[in-house]
Amino acid sequence: MVVMGIFLVATLIWVGTLYLRLHSLPERMAHKSEKLQFEIVAILGLLALFTHIHLFWVAGLLLAMVDIPDFGTPLRSIAGSVEKIAGTIRDTGALAEHEATPSSTSLPAEAAEKSTSVAKEAIGSHV
Repeated sequence: MVVMGIFLVATLIWVGTLYLRLHSLPERMAHKSEKLQFEIVAILGLLALFTHIHLFWVAGLLLAMVDIPDFGTPLRSIAGSVEKIAGTIRDTGALAEHEATPSSTSLPAEAAEKSTSVAKEAIGSHV
């Protein structure tokens, strides 16, 4: 009887660990391949564990297998290159300082003179 009790407890622990390892399979797959959607897969796994709705586990498994392309990095690179070409590299510290101190003119004096001369030329060409 004691041997059967020990065997039953050992079997329950073995089946429990097997169940939990199988249940965390999508999360381990997404983590190993460093997918962007790792957090979503982990949340779907937890939802499937606590609600016993197997559709969440299947969705997490499919999401862990699919490789979603990273659109953010190329777009940030393009935006940085365009800013560099335009000569307006964004500086968040200077931007916050500029917003904190109100200035009397929005353009520097040289740029303001340039814009008025361009405006005069445009008016002269239309008259």
